[in-house]
Amino acid sequence: MSIIEVKVPQLSESVTEATLLTWHKQAGDAVSEGENLIDIETDKVVLELPAIKSGVLSKIIKKDGAQVGGGEVIAEIDTEAVAQSAPVVTPDAPPAEKTVAPEAAVAARVAPEPTGFAQTTPSARKLAHQLEIDPAQVQGSGKHGQVTKEDVRGALQKNGAASPAQPSLPTAAGERNEQRVPMTRIRQRIAERLLQSQANAAILTTFNEVNMQPVMELRSRYKDRFEQKHGVKLGFSSFFVKAAVYALKKFPVVNASVDGKDFIYHGYFDIGMAIGSERGLVVPILRDADRMSLADIEHRIADYAARAKDGKITMEELTGGTFSITNGGVFGSMLSTPIINPPQSAILGIHATKDRPVAENGQVVIRPMNYLALSYDHRIIDGREAVQFLVAIKEFLENPGLVLLDL
Repeated sequence: MSIIEVKVPQLSESVTEATLLTWHKQAGDAVSEGENLIDIETDKVVLELPAIKSGVLSKIIKKDGAQVGGGEVIAEIDTEAVAQSAPVVTPDAPPAEKTVAPEAAVAARVAPEPTGFAQTTPSARKLAHQLEIDPAQVQGSGKHGQVTKEDVRGALQKNGAASPAQPSLPTAAGERNEQRVPMTRIRQRIAERLLQSQANAAILTTFNEVNMQPVMELRSRYKDRFEQKHGVKLGFSSFFVKAAVYALKKFPVVNASVDGKDFIYHGYFDIGMAIGSERGLVVPILRDADRMSLADIEHRIADYAARAKDGKITMEELTGGTFSITNGGVFGSMLSTPIINPPQSAILGIHATKDRPVAENGQVVIRPMNYLALSYDHRIIDGREAVQFLVAIKEFLENPGLVLLDL
């Protein structure tokens, strides 16, 4: 018998604890090297923990929902065991000795997973766990009959079920129902950071409007050639990132932060892009955004958005940042007052672009307008700088040729 320990990966310095979400194997099941054993949730991301060797999961030490720390042993794998004869072992009962034929051990390593998991994508398993749906009961539409996230959502609608975050309560006449639902670790962290931001900063918000027609015309003119050359669609996010960098260079204090009685001015531009996912808001970082082209930015944002859905963004990619952008417009928001992401000193909120009547040269015309909001920490940023910063954003977006002319 050759036993190896399954350990929680080392967490970042800012993360001290994690939660075990869902074991995808049971004690006695065969596992293959690289196969995801369990999903682990920190206050920033959901991690997958793969098996480092093939064999049999002989012992589960920590069950679903357990709170664990980095490096903690949560299970054991017997690399020489046979799946069919492996006993189900509890934490209180040590594994029994097994005599294994070499060829049987090899067979165990390639044994198929139980139905409902081998044909279910990792992201679909996570969503099914959240919605309390058995993936084995979902008809798969993916390759080779795999169950996808879309299949799970379809089963949710078909069954009329609801997620724990939005419980379905009986609505019979006269009934007054309630349901208590625990916060996920990520949602707890979001709540803590929002309260921290409100309590520790003097937050004000200033507004402006921008005519998006020049950017929309530029995008419409070149979007096909852009996609053919760079392999990614030309969206609006990259223009807002470029505009933010342009304004931050003009007003470095907006890119700074407060540390005790000191101001820290950052000589680099790490822009956080807020992305909404099913597990909550994440803000991955575009590092050195000033050195990135429009294509680089679009590629990175598309990659982050795809991986946010599957909980694949790493903790390193969520750490740091000197300034953030949040886009409520994708959900239809007309105007909002975004909350600063500490220890940053400001955040730009962009919203839905809508045709509105505006005055130009004494005439009322219809233009695609977007309302901008800058929330800022008044301890370090004065109102004059905040207003001028937004004016610089407006200037860039209404004159995108500025960046080409380096003006």
